[in-house]
Amino acid sequence: MKRKSGLFRLFAYTFLCLFAIINVIPLFWMVVNSFKTEQEYAAGPFSFPKTLQFANYAKAWEVANMNVYFLNSIIITFASLIITVLLGALAAYFLSRFKFKLRGLTYGAFLLGMLVPIHATLIPIFLIMQKLRLLDTYWSLVLPYTAFHLSLTVFILEGFMRSFPKDLEESGVMDGAGVYRIFWSIILPITRPALATVIILNFIYNWNEYLFALVLITSTELKTLPLGLANFVGIETASLTLQMAALTIALIPILIFYLLLQKQLVNGMTAGAVKG
Repeated sequence: MKRKSGLFRLFAYTFLCLFAIINVIPLFWMVVNSFKTEQEYAAGPFSFPKTLQFANYAKAWEVANMNVYFLNSIIITFASLIITVLLGALAAYFLSRFKFKLRGLTYGAFLLGMLVPIHATLIPIFLIMQKLRLLDTYWSLVLPYTAFHLSLTVFILEGFMRSFPKDLEESGVMDGAGVYRIFWSIILPITRPALATVIILNFIYNWNEYLFALVLITSTELKTLPLGLANFVGIETASLTLQMAALTIALIPILIFYLLLQKQLVNGMTAGAVKG
């Protein structure tokens, strides 16, 4: 049994290492090629640059109008993230710690939301936003992003919170704490692994989302970063090094978020999957 366990572990580690390498190599060469001249890239896509062309990043920032689009992406991403996590944490707390008649139906409705294809709702959402006169505003993206990720957020947080012993709340009640005080001071701090999970998942999707932003936003002043990267099509199509520089800039916030929360991400995903 020990020998089989050791072989399985070796096979698993080998597979994961190969999978990681396959995913990292394209990103590595994207960054390397972003520092090349067009001539160097044409001569050898898999060679290293003779000198680092930092001017590629300045030009890519200008061509993609990133000073505007980057700020818009930050505003929309963090607004959606804060609202989703706050509402999801509150809903998960009441679903996991309280018993009421419609609890099962309410929880089932959240789970049902995970089965709805997101982009199948594009036309209905466009019509709703048009009726509400929210088209071409930050809210036209913040509200759909929040709605789409609320189900997964509740699913992960509810499974994590349900594993907490009742003694935590009983000790809070003994000290005179109310429901919301217990939530903010006791439950929420120990839910950090699951919170890190939903934060990084929501951030990645909101930051990279393209189709809803393309349809619901038309003003140049409100477009997000993925739409800015599309500026290279037709204008700088031949300049692959600038495209790679722009993609590298767009990738940096995601890498920072993931590196800061990766440990909590793994713990939270494991707990949510087992307890859910």
